[in-house]
Amino acid sequence: MKFHLRSSLVVLAFTLPVFAADPAAAPAPAEPAPAKKMPVLVTDESPVSQGASPVRVTSYADVIEPVQKAVVSVYSTRIVHQRVNPFFRQLYGDQGPAERDSKEKGLGSGVIVSPDGYILTNNHVVEGADELNVLLTDERDLKAKVIGTDPKTDIAIIKIEAENLPVAILADSDKLRVGDVVFAIGNPLEVGQTVTMGIVSAKNRRSVHILDDIHGYQDFIQTDAAINMGNSGGALVDAKGRLVGINSAILSPSSGNIGIGFTIPINLAASIMRSLIETGTVSRGYLGISLDPNPVTAELIEQLGLPKETKGVVVSDVVPGSPAEKAGLKRPDFVVSINDHVISSVEELRLTVAQMPPGSVAKVKLVRDGLEKVIDVTLGKLTENPNELFTGVNVTPLTDEARRRLGIGGRINGLVVTDVADDSPFRDDLVANMVIMEIYRTAVPDLATARTLLKHGRNLLTVYDQGAVRIMVVAVP
Repeated sequence: MKFHLRSSLVVLAFTLPVFAADPAAAPAPAEPAPAKKMPVLVTDESPVSQGASPVRVTSYADVIEPVQKAVVSVYSTRIVHQRVNPFFRQLYGDQGPAERDSKEKGLGSGVIVSPDGYILTNNHVVEGADELNVLLTDERDLKAKVIGTDPKTDIAIIKIEAENLPVAILADSDKLRVGDVVFAIGNPLEVGQTVTMGIVSAKNRRSVHILDDIHGYQDFIQTDAAINMGNSGGALVDAKGRLVGINSAILSPSSGNIGIGFTIPINLAASIMRSLIETGTVSRGYLGISLDPNPVTAELIEQLGLPKETKGVVVSDVVPGSPAEKAGLKRPDFVVSINDHVISSVEELRLTVAQMPPGSVAKVKLVRDGLEKVIDVTLGKLTENPNELFTGVNVTPLTDEARRRLGIGGRINGLVVTDVADDSPFRDDLVANMVIMEIYRTAVPDLATARTLLKHGRNLLTVYDQGAVRIMVVAVP
C-alpha cells in the first residue's frame, strides 16, 4: 500500500497488504523471459449510448455477470530479509542465524483480457513480488508470471496458463462521456468479489499528483463508483459490460473511499500491453521540444495574433539534433494540434506524443508569425534518461554559467558531466564536473553528436579535468 501526501489529502494506491511471517520462505523464482506472442483482444468500439431517450433499468445483472468472471484476485508474496535481534542470538550462544526470512503478502485485482491468459493489473500490485497467485471466480488458484511492467502508467501484464478462460470485452475509452454509468469490480478489503456502481465524474485528469514522483503519464478517468483497498488492478466497466479502464487509486483524506476514484483508460492500458508483450519494454515517441509550463495567457494569445479562444502550448526551446529540430520547429512556435488532436496543455502534448510509436509521423499544426502551418515530424524514441551519455552518467552542454561556477576558460568546450550514479560501470573513469571535449578527436557540442560518435568497445575521449586536458579510453559494453 503506497501513500503519497499531497497537501492535506492522501493519494492512495490500492494494494491490500496481508502480512504473514514464514521463516522457511522459499528463494525468489527466476524472472521469466518476456512472451512474444500477441494476445487476441476482443473489442467493441460502439458508444455506450446512442442518445435515445432513457429507458428505466431495474437491474444490470445480465450485463455484469459475464464480465465478473474475467475479474480475478491477485495475491502477491514478497520475501523479506530481517536481522535477528542480537539479544535473542545470545540465548543460543550466538549460534542462531543473523538473519531470517519472512513473507509479506498483498492483495489486488486483475482482468483477463485474452483467451491465452494475459491479465491487466497495476504495477503497484505486482511490484517487488517474488510469487504471484491468481484466484478465478470458479475457484481455480493458478500461478502467474510477470510479463512486463510500466511504472510510469502503473500498468502491469501478468499471465496464467489455463484453458476455458473468461475474457473481458474492451470498449473504446475515448468515447466515454461524463455521466455514463460505470461499475467497479474487484476484491476490496478481501471480502470477496464486489461490484459498485457510479458514473464517469470526469475525464482526462492529468494533474492529480498520483505518479508525480516518477514523472509518470497521467490521463485518468475519475469516477464515484466505490473503490477501496484491494480494488487496484480491477475493472471499470460500462453499462454494456465492456472494460473501459483499470482501477488504480483514490483521493482521500482518511484512506477510505469518498467517491473520488481514478482509473487508467483501457485504450492507454492496451497500448502499453501490446508494447510490453512485443518488445518487453514500452517504446514511446520523442519529439524533442521544451514547453512553457505556465498557462497560456490572453495577452500572449493577443501578441501572437490568434483568436481569443485558441488553445495550445508555446515551444520554449528545441533540443539540438532532435526530430523537432530536423523537421524545422522553432522557438516560439505555438502548437495547436498533433494529428488533428487539439493540444490544450503541456501534459496533453506529452501524453499524445508518448503514445505514438517511434518512427511514426506526427502532423504538428502550429502558428508562426501569425500564419498557420503543418509540419511533419518523424518521431524518435524517448529515453527515460534524456541526459544520459554513458550508463549512469548524465551530461549537459557547457554553459557560460557553468564556466563561471567551475572556473573553466573559454577555450574549453564540450559536455560537462553533471552526475555519476553510484552503480554506474563508468564511475571509476568519469566524475562530476569533468568536461568531455572530443570523442575520437571530434568535438561534441551537444548530446546528439556525442551519441552518434560512441560505439561498442573502446572509445577515445579527450576530457578536461581538474585544470588539465588529457586523453582517456572508455570501454562501452
